Amino acid sequence: MSAYLSVLALALLPVLGNLIGTAAAELSRTPRWVIGAALHAAAGVAVALVSVDLMPRILATTGTLLFLLMFVLGAALAYLLAQAACWVSRRVEGGSAGAWVVYMATAADLLSDGLMTGVSSAVSPQLGLLLALSQVVANIPAGFAALSNFRAQEVPRRTRLLSAASFVIPVIVGVTVGFTLLRGASETAQDAALGVIVGILLVTTIEDLVPEADKPGTKRLVSTAAFVGGFIFFAVLASYLE
Repeated sequence: MSAYLSVLALALLPVLGNLIGTAAAELSRTPRWVIGAALHAAAGVAVALVSVDLMPRILATTGTLLFLLMFVLGAALAYLLAQAACWVSRRVEGGSAGAWVVYMATAADLLSDGLMTGVSSAVSPQLGLLLALSQVVANIPAGFAALSNFRAQEVPRRTRLLSAASFVIPVIVGVTVGFTLLRGASETAQDAALGVIVGILLVTTIEDLVPEADKPGTKRLVSTAAFVGGFIFFAVLASYLE
């Protein structure tokens, strides 16, 4: 139990980045184009997470067919997340689906953070620490974008704060699955589980997060620079902390 609590504490570090971003968004009035830029930066971070951290590890141990099957499963889960976001928007806010799909994308990112921290900590405590630390600053744009989008679509403050606090849930789920269910599993099984996360992250980012990022009409130069900046920032940080 003490080992699990230690890993859980590490896994909560990425939430700190989200909370910093949400606090910055809550305490300031943000222009729509800045929200769009932040969403593009968050997309860049998500793509870097997949291409720099997840895919090299997965492809080193997992067969192509197994990975594709896990990817399809992750894509199906991403679809269900989007449908859940639409259902929540109808029930809670009467139609602000865009803000909720961004929230779901952020939650999926945190789920992957928890899963990666749990799996990596089961293999090496040092690796778990490095992965958790690498997510703290990288998650600031996602938290900022998620809450800014809620504010822009006039979601009530109480709902915004509750949504920010709820970001801890996917982390706890991810680290619990990663550390307990996959702790004694083979490396192939662990990486296959990460393949599901790749499917969730890529589909959610491309189908939901990027279209939402384009809505504010941010200038192409700014949005491209934000995406590239998010990608490079995460890639450099991940390489530095290896």
